[in-house]
Amino acid sequence: MKRAPTLVDVASQAGVSYATVDRVINGRGAVAEKSRASVLKAVADLGYVRNVAAANLAQRRIYRFCFVIPEGTNTFFDRVCTILRNAHPPAGTDRVQIAIERVAAFDPAALAHCLTKLAQIDVDGVALVGIIGAGVDDAIAALRAKGVAVLAMISDMPAPQRDAYIGIDNATAGRTAGGLIVLAHGGRAGRVLPIIGAITARDHAERLAGLRETLAPTTLTTAPLVEGRDRHDVVEARLRAVLAADPQITAIYSAGAGNAGLIRVIAALPADRPRPVIVLHELVAHNRAALEAGLIDIVIDQRPEEEITRTLALLRSLADRHPLPDAPLIVPAIYIRENLPGTRAPSEGPAT
Repeated sequence: MKRAPTLVDVASQAGVSYATVDRVINGRGAVAEKSRASVLKAVADLGYVRNVAAANLAQRRIYRFCFVIPEGTNTFFDRVCTILRNAHPPAGTDRVQIAIERVAAFDPAALAHCLTKLAQIDVDGVALVGIIGAGVDDAIAALRAKGVAVLAMISDMPAPQRDAYIGIDNATAGRTAGGLIVLAHGGRAGRVLPIIGAITARDHAERLAGLRETLAPTTLTTAPLVEGRDRHDVVEARLRAVLAADPQITAIYSAGAGNAGLIRVIAALPADRPRPVIVLHELVAHNRAALEAGLIDIVIDQRPEEEITRTLALLRSLADRHPLPDAPLIVPAIYIRENLPGTRAPSEGPAT
């Protein structure tokens, strides 16, 4: 078997010292442009591949990644933070420090301010939940200008603004919800109420668009949109008012959070009023309990454990200056009462 080329081989081929090769390969210190060009040519000619793990060990490299997560009463994002706090780097020599910054939900100015602060400290990569708003683009551009990898997770951003997106196809999730609602109606007419957190959240907007696209050619109509800000109290108050005013609602699609409020409204419906078909997102504790109790019908879960695992792997790869690998979309899990996983989802605190 042919021996893999070493730094010594590269130094000999390039006609420079081992120390010079080490500085070029590992980005340490200044090197004359002529020497740098000789080293890079030797690397290409010999097919030398840098051992990132060994280099990181030699340099006692620590990866510093920051996850910027919305705060509020959204238990899904609490679940994401719990998974992050329990995350461990894979076996090997890599060492990872994970910081979590919580910012106000649906607040572009708060997100931009947080990202601007991160651009002023030593960080290797940032993962954030995408949102549409002024100031966010410039803050991300400042991070990337410093060589910081920026990934969108859960909710995407326009491709030029970030390095990659890790999450589900949210438009497809909305179309899936619409298709399931159509099937549940069995060709009968009906009226579907969509509930989102805010239209500025790209994932919510895409889910809503997917729903409307699927319902358009059917006999189902769409009721006016409810924006609940992912707050259970707001969702509860607004949904109670809509159902009181519009008895024709036959289905509800909740594309965001605040579903504990929705569940309370459904549980309190009069016995003589048929329950709407209900599709919502994320298998957090109170959603699972409602599914088991027959208060809702379907949960679409985006598998945040997988999202975080992939995000950390991609951040490490970009921090090591590797070419951007493929980042396939997450395939969500669709749960009904009969196919719930055997272990109850851990509680993230009070149902909100």
